[in-house]
Amino acid sequence: MNFDHKIIWITGASSGIGKSLALALSKQQTKLILSSRNEKELNAVRNSCEHPENIKILPLDLENYTSLSGKVNEALALFGGVDVLFNNGGISQRSYAKDTSIEVDKRLMDINYLGTVALSKVLLPHFIEKNNGHFVVITSIVGKIGTPLRSSYAASKHALHGFFDSLRAEVYQNNIKVTLACPGFVQTNVSLNALTADGTPQNKMDSATKNGLTPEVFVQKLLKAVRQEKQEVYIGGFKEKLAVYIKRFFPKLLSKMIRKLAVT
Repeated sequence: MNFDHKIIWITGASSGIGKSLALALSKQQTKLILSSRNEKELNAVRNSCEHPENIKILPLDLENYTSLSGKVNEALALFGGVDVLFNNGGISQRSYAKDTSIEVDKRLMDINYLGTVALSKVLLPHFIEKNNGHFVVITSIVGKIGTPLRSSYAASKHALHGFFDSLRAEVYQNNIKVTLACPGFVQTNVSLNALTADGTPQNKMDSATKNGLTPEVFVQKLLKAVRQEKQEVYIGGFKEKLAVYIKRFFPKLLSKMIRKLAVT
């Protein structure tokens, strides 16, 4: 897959991975639609990109997933269509299951799972009509492996794998691709914004996040995987990627390892 002349929509584009995606893709012959809740930061990202005249801003809130049909119509009108949707928007968690209110559990599912699924389902008829399209879904290594302090975050990411694996099979005949990208630790604000047990942000940078991949390195590996139309890719440190394979072949061993870790 070549990104030249593609119309690409990125959610969660105001910071972190989404911002780095916008910066990288703006260097190519693309048209970009940038979305998140923060319109001010989206404009700042656009102004930092090359060829800002080829970039449109479309604020949206994934948590308000019942209103996304109107946002899709707006997106399609901006450049006359969409070729690739990067489902990057989401929020993390740092709290034990026993302490976490059900309202926080619901919010994580509303944003990470239902918001992403709702946006993709509303865009899907456009992809089917033109017999082409690509959904890129930023999940997590935690979408493959559950770890402490992330019970509902892990659940929301596992759910994305179930949905998009099923969708991939359903739309194969329509030439629609699905890439599930699973980051390990990446140097973003994800831990700062992570929800605690009562729903307030953690407001603290995790040491593992601080020492993770830079967003720029992550994005280069991600774009390579998308160009190759990979179905699933793990992008992170050696231990994070190794854990996926230990889980697959030696699940009891991984369970013992995770119990001994202070994953923060």
